[in-house]
Amino acid sequence: MLSAFKNRRAKQNANKMKKLVDVEVDQATIPELFRCPISLELMKDPVILSTGVTYDRESVEKWIFEDGKHTCPVTGVALASLDPVPNHTIRRMIQEWCVENKAFGFDRIPTPRAPIGSSQVSEILSKIVSMRVKGNAEGVRELVGKIKDMAKESERDKKYIVLNGSARVLSETFQAFSCIESQENTGVLEEILSGLTLILPFDQETKSGLGSNQSLRTIVKILKVGSLSGRRNAVLVLKELLSSDQTKLQEFAEIEGSIEVLTKLIKEPIDPTTTNASLLAIYHLVTPSTSFNQKETLIARFLAMGLTEKLTEMLVDCTRGVCEKALGVLEGLCSIDEGLEKAYANALTVPVLVKKLLRVSDISTEFSVSILWKLSKYEKSIGDEEGLAMEALQVGAFQKLVLLLQVGSSLHTKEKAGDLLKGWNLLRGRVECIESMDFKNLKRSF
Repeated sequence: MLSAFKNRRAKQNANKMKKLVDVEVDQATIPELFRCPISLELMKDPVILSTGVTYDRESVEKWIFEDGKHTCPVTGVALASLDPVPNHTIRRMIQEWCVENKAFGFDRIPTPRAPIGSSQVSEILSKIVSMRVKGNAEGVRELVGKIKDMAKESERDKKYIVLNGSARVLSETFQAFSCIESQENTGVLEEILSGLTLILPFDQETKSGLGSNQSLRTIVKILKVGSLSGRRNAVLVLKELLSSDQTKLQEFAEIEGSIEVLTKLIKEPIDPTTTNASLLAIYHLVTPSTSFNQKETLIARFLAMGLTEKLTEMLVDCTRGVCEKALGVLEGLCSIDEGLEKAYANALTVPVLVKKLLRVSDISTEFSVSILWKLSKYEKSIGDEEGLAMEALQVGAFQKLVLLLQVGSSLHTKEKAGDLLKGWNLLRGRVECIESMDFKNLKRSF
């Protein structure tokens, strides 16, 4: 029996040693020459820098382009060129080695597609400029299509396109063809906008070109009569322009039909991306950063188009992104008496706002509390101090606001919530309220 135990123990020890040796063999089989000095893993796309050191492309391009380091990771020497060159010799050696060691779980790495380089992008951009000078819309359209294809190929190619100033060239080309009144130019203008949406965000120079009065007029025209994809791309570009330049807000608002076409994109949605972009563009137009007189005029135009009613309908059932932006726009519309009057008269306003409290996101809760607070002040100003309060209490607003003070929110929001609670406290005994489902899955923020 003792002999059998010793034999069994010896066999177990032998198996342990065999596994340990196998692991060591597996780890030792990867030659150091085939490991990337940055990731220390087997290289899949070896490239060589100007210093003569070979790295895996993914790791070294992250080092150069994302981390912004222009020195060799190993030697620390400044790079004479930021374009890595494929090391075909090492790549073939790694492929052969993978085939020989397939039994150890190493699959042969595929031959990577040759990436675009700065020279290739620069050549296409030069041709676009040349075609632009000649007024060759079809030629420009074809070249922009090539830029789009390259940008879609990989993030690596997209970086080269951005770094070589493609956005600036495309914006200048858009501006140039915007000055030529021709139906034939519509196609190339839409194609340029499509290309621009792939290389967001824009630098200041690009925004200057697209933000010219003529370019803005062309964007509005495409929003009015362009194809579905053209209108989608136009509003994505417009959202980017209006988000950072107050002067463009006024220029855009003064263009005939600009406010109406944005409202139409909300009332007749194309897709969620377009709706989000349209709401964000409208938000920049109606928020306090705009001068009061201009803002009041803009809001009145949006109200006349029935935007308040459409927003409350959307808020009944929408995605988180749309909800946040729609509430932001509604809060902006409620910054003037006419907007408050529209929201106060709408039967959906209070139930929808209370429903969004603590259910979507912090920003949605803040917007909802702000709108309820403004409506409460407006109600008092017109001599009715119970209508809105009773309606809010019936759908569980009091309990939600109390809970809001406990789970955490911004100081400004807490102050408004506390103000509402003080005003509604004496009335809450007169109504039965609370929807328990509103508190389902609620989590504290701490």
